Amino acid sequence: MAKVLCVLYDDPVDGYPKTYARDDLPHLDGFPGGQTLPSPKAIDFAPGALLGSVSGELGLREFLESQGHQLVVTSDKDREGSVFDQELPDTDIVISQPFWPAYLTPERFEKAKNLKLVITAGIGSDHTDLDSAIARGVTVAEVTYSNSISVAEHVVMMILSQVRNYLPSYQTVLDGGWNIADCVARSYDLEGMHVGTVAAGRIGTAVLRRLKPFDVHLHYTDRHRLPAEVEQELGLTFHESAADMVPHCDVVTINAPLHPETEGLFDDKLIATMKRGTYLINTARARIADRDAIMRALESGQLAGYAGDVWFPQPAPADHPWRTMPHHGMTPHISGSTLSAQTRYAAGTREILESWFAGTPIRDEYLIVDGGNLAGTGAHSYSAKR
Repeated sequence: MAKVLCVLYDDPVDGYPKTYARDDLPHLDGFPGGQTLPSPKAIDFAPGALLGSVSGELGLREFLESQGHQLVVTSDKDREGSVFDQELPDTDIVISQPFWPAYLTPERFEKAKNLKLVITAGIGSDHTDLDSAIARGVTVAEVTYSNSISVAEHVVMMILSQVRNYLPSYQTVLDGGWNIADCVARSYDLEGMHVGTVAAGRIGTAVLRRLKPFDVHLHYTDRHRLPAEVEQELGLTFHESAADMVPHCDVVTINAPLHPETEGLFDDKLIATMKRGTYLINTARARIADRDAIMRALESGQLAGYAGDVWFPQPAPADHPWRTMPHHGMTPHISGSTLSAQTRYAAGTREILESWFAGTPIRDEYLIVDGGNLAGTGAHSYSAKR
């Protein structure tokens, strides 16, 4: 029997939903590029249900308990003496989401003597100390591609909302006003702008594809250059580094994983090389940007706007300065947790668990750490510190 500790965000304030805005989800045949959708042997939930909150339980309880496993679900993870910390010492498997991450620090690894498997229900495993996982032989997996398109759509929404000054204009309506001049004094067309992505993996490439019809000039930088035919198809300009790319751009979107090479990348020095009035979009990880440098750039006008979906820590405290800085479009970490995405990453989490319990290989694209080394997607996206 395994003990599974699942950390999920809280239910809605008014209680777990009894009905939903829509009755079904669109049918998808697969992910772009040919990767198949998550394919567990069965699911015990209705597609489109709220699965990422505590009562949703990722649809796992019936499956796990029918096989004699124990499931503990909590949202309490950060305070001293949290339920997560109390339950961790004899836990075999930890599951959490990037939107409500269970931070597995070296200190927590030291306490988790039984830990064998860590699953990210979604994508992005930087809340797990990968070096500790490697040293202890703990397998780390995530449901690659499950919410990549969800995030890419959110990026495009944020770009348009910033460039077109949508949020202040909407607020004007809420406030009963109608001063058009105030609304358009910071509003521009996206058409003709130069837009660049830091990283062009699954999310970054999906963003580029969705922006091409807007008749913009597209730029990218990545550790792995895209095939020439893709560059030609999308009209991409490749740059060797973010430092090389950002001076050419009117909009920059960050779609890179957090690792030692990207942490603190957007600091005062790099931001100073950007065009005055650039918009910066960050749905990747908050620590890729220097918190205070972003505030200073917005206050000085070096950045025209900053829209982000990621914070540090998560959840962000009520007094986090990004909540009140000027010209921002921040959301809580929701971009990859649509009801559509939850259906996919819950199914993928079950698929990983089915493989683990059966002793069969976990899909290579799901693997981050395996057998004491970076593996699969992890070997492509991350670098070990040692």
